[in-house]
Amino acid sequence: MTTPFKTTPLVVAVIAAGVFGAAGATAFTRTVSDSAVTSTSQVATPAAAPVGVVTPPDFSQITDRYGPAVVNISVSGMTKVADQSDDGDDPLAQFFRQDPRQQRQVPVKGQGSGFIVNADGIILTNAHVVRDAKEVVVKLTDRREFVAKVLGSDTTTDVAVLKIDAKNLPVVALGNVADLRVGAWVLAIGSPYGLENTVTAGVVSAKGRSLPNDGSVPFIQTDVAVNPGNSGGPLFNARGEVVGINSQIYSQTGGYQGVSFAIPIDVATKIKDQIVATGKAQHARLGVTIQDVNQALADSFKLDSPSGALVSSVEKGSPADKAGLKVGDVIRSINGKPVIVSGDLPAVVSLAMPGEKVTLGIHRDGGTQQLTAQLGDASKVPTKTASAKDDATKGGKLGLALRELDPREQQELGAPGGLLIAQVGGAAEQAGVEPGDVLLSLNGTPVSTVEQVRALVTKAGKNVALLVQRGPNKIFLPVRIG
Repeated sequence: MTTPFKTTPLVVAVIAAGVFGAAGATAFTRTVSDSAVTSTSQVATPAAAPVGVVTPPDFSQITDRYGPAVVNISVSGMTKVADQSDDGDDPLAQFFRQDPRQQRQVPVKGQGSGFIVNADGIILTNAHVVRDAKEVVVKLTDRREFVAKVLGSDTTTDVAVLKIDAKNLPVVALGNVADLRVGAWVLAIGSPYGLENTVTAGVVSAKGRSLPNDGSVPFIQTDVAVNPGNSGGPLFNARGEVVGINSQIYSQTGGYQGVSFAIPIDVATKIKDQIVATGKAQHARLGVTIQDVNQALADSFKLDSPSGALVSSVEKGSPADKAGLKVGDVIRSINGKPVIVSGDLPAVVSLAMPGEKVTLGIHRDGGTQQLTAQLGDASKVPTKTASAKDDATKGGKLGLALRELDPREQQELGAPGGLLIAQVGGAAEQAGVEPGDVLLSLNGTPVSTVEQVRALVTKAGKNVALLVQRGPNKIFLPVRIG
């Protein structure tokens, strides 16, 4: 159950060259104090150690050594398009078509990048680069071309593994993402717009980014120039080790605008090993719907900080249900690793194996406790993530007109209790509550009467968290009432 993300006009663009579509570094210089010596025993010293001179690495050495291991990937296939054949002015033409919605197959081509990780021809790239491809051709820097076999493709992480029939190939060195620091130099090699072995450089802008509808991957964000055709190419650190696979960009135009994302190489390697061994990748699932915690929700649930993954629904019979998770719990850690934003949770769960046990640190009813869950198989029922309108607006009364649900309505909802929201105004309206929503709980307490709501609002602080059901989706909405 999920509520669609409400985003800015920016769009996430996968950066294959329309696969199946149309084809100065700054040096930080040391500074010293000019303070004069005031006496023979007193010397002025700087308050803090200055930053030493920082120079960019020699990208030419990295390119010379590992550039030959970066490949250009061309794909071809067929896709269906609506039949818009010209019928001229014949008024009877529409009556003789077998199907007015008839589609026809048309040939399409696309391009991307990849890199060799095994001298016997194992290549990593993006899953979207080779999606639906009938033929995949890999071109090396020495101009040799090979028809590649797609060993497997994982859409969850957007990683694909190819194999070409060749020996003694140049390979890249793999790095450790844990050692990668924000602000560090990075280098990309790929084929933007089909321009083979193009080199671009920049810095790491952030780590562990969770993107809308892509919460299973903790992306590396960079400002390296990445464009259509760079998809699947390597991201190198300053030592010449691959730390990621360039995969997505934020763009209003479809081209580079300074924000690029790469799949961490440890994620890609784990998927690659599974695909090479079994032909597919497996992912685990917990069975909850979660959302971010903003300041208003943190105040409502009496959290010390606006962090964690707020559980807005628990699937019956799921690993989460069996572990004892409840709606209104806030997951603050998994296996000892802090959960700061909701995306931190699926990034860990999705990369675990079905059957694996995880320890969850949760906040419940003002206290903390730990639960152990044995994860299920994501291939059966995917874990979903909800999103909330991040709104903690002007104060005022709750602003809801409520009525109790009759037994038939409760049966349709699949749960007892709840109140139909007939009209919305004031703070609730500004927080995103809509007429027709069903109010299920307030600050984690289930409600079934208007009197319960009044009593809970009277005892609440400046913020209340409303759990509402909208269609099949459940989501917490924070409302500022004081």
